[in-house]
Amino acid sequence: MRKSFLRAALVLGLLSAIGPFAIDMYLPALPSIGASLNASVSEVQASLMAFFIAMGLGQLIYGPVSDQVGRKPPLYFGLGLFALGSVGCALAPDIGTLVVLRFVQGLGACAGMVVPRAIVRDLHTGPDAARLMSLLMLVFSVSPILAPLTGSWLIEWFGWRSVFWAVTLAAGLGLWLVSTSLQETRSPASRASSTAGSALTAYGVLLRDRHFMGLVFIGAFGISSFFVYLANSSFVLITHYGLTPRQYSLAFAINAASFIGASQLTGRLSAAFGLVTTIRVAVVGYAAVMMFLWVLNLLGMEQLDVMTPLLLIGYGFLGLVLPSTAVLALEGHGDIAGTASALMGTVQFMTGAVVMAVVGVYADGSAGPMVAGIAVCALLAFSMVRSTLGYVEPPPPARPYVRRR
Repeated sequence: MRKSFLRAALVLGLLSAIGPFAIDMYLPALPSIGASLNASVSEVQASLMAFFIAMGLGQLIYGPVSDQVGRKPPLYFGLGLFALGSVGCALAPDIGTLVVLRFVQGLGACAGMVVPRAIVRDLHTGPDAARLMSLLMLVFSVSPILAPLTGSWLIEWFGWRSVFWAVTLAAGLGLWLVSTSLQETRSPASRASSTAGSALTAYGVLLRDRHFMGLVFIGAFGISSFFVYLANSSFVLITHYGLTPRQYSLAFAINAASFIGASQLTGRLSAAFGLVTTIRVAVVGYAAVMMFLWVLNLLGMEQLDVMTPLLLIGYGFLGLVLPSTAVLALEGHGDIAGTASALMGTVQFMTGAVVMAVVGVYADGSAGPMVAGIAVCALLAFSMVRSTLGYVEPPPPARPYVRRR
C-alpha cells in the first residue's frame, strides 16, 4: 500500500511539475530574452503572462473532458501540445511570436495541473488525500529548486533557447510516464454520467457554492503572491540587487525549499487538528509575515538580507495553505472531481494573471511594488479565511452535482 502510495505521488508530482518547470527554468532567462529579441521588460513579462492565462483557461476544458473520457487521454493530448509549443518557442524569431507560442505551450501544460488533482480525489479523501497531495507537492516543488538552477546553467552555456529544448524533453518523459506508470482512475460507469451538459450544470453549482469558492480564492490569493514573485524577482534580484543568474536561482530555491518542507507537514497537521484549523493558523502566519515585510520595506529597510528570510518564513506558511485548501475544496466533489479541479485551477491562475498585470503597472525595478503585491495578496487570503471558514466547521456541500440517467 505504502509503495503504491509513493509511486502515485511520484508520477502525479512529475506530471504536475512539467508546466511549472517551463516557468521556473524560464525565469533566469527573462533579462537575456529581452536583450536578444530587443524587447522591453513589459513585453518579456507578457510572454510569462500569456502562459499563465492559457494555463488558467485551458483547465476549464480539460477538467470536464477528463470526467467524460477518463484521466489519461487529456494528459496525452496536453503533453503533446506542450511539446509542440516548446519547439516553437525554441525557434521563435521575435517577442510577438514567442508570446503566442507560450500561450500554446500553456494550453498544453495545464492538463498536467488539473488532471492529477482529480486523480488524487479519485483515490483518497480526508487526511489520506492531504498526505498524497503533500507528497505530490514534494515532487512538484522540486521544480522551483532545480529548474532555475538548471535554467541558469543552460542559459550560461547554450543560450536561452536551450531552455525550451529541455522542457520538450520533459514533455517526452511525461508521455512515457502516462503510458507506462499511470492507471486509469475514472471508471466507465462514472464517465457515462458525465456529459457536456452535466459539466455546465456542475460549473453552475460550484460557482454558487460559497464554501467551495471561498476555499478556491484563499488558494488563489496565496498562489498570486507567488506569481508576483515569479514575474518580478528576476528583474529585482538580478538588475536591482546585482545578483548573477546563478545566485538568483539559489535565492529562488531557498524560498521553494521552505515551501516544500512546510507542505510535508500538511497530512500530519490535518490528521491531528483538522484541515480547517490548519488553514486558519497557516494563513494567519502567512499574512502576518508578509505584512511585516511590507511595513519594513515602507520604512526603508530594503536590504536583501532582510527580505529573503521573511519571504522564506512567509512562503513556508503558504506551503501549508495550498494543499490543505485544495483537498478541503474537493472533499465533497468526488462525482465531478475533474470539473471542480478545473474551476479551481482556472480561478487561481486567472487571479494570478490579473494580480501580475496590476503589479506590473507599478513595477519600477525596485523591490517595493513586488513586496506590496505579495502583502496585499496575503491580506486578501486572510480576509477570505475569515469570511469562508470563520470559527465554525463548514457545512457539507450541496448535492447532487450531476444528472443521473
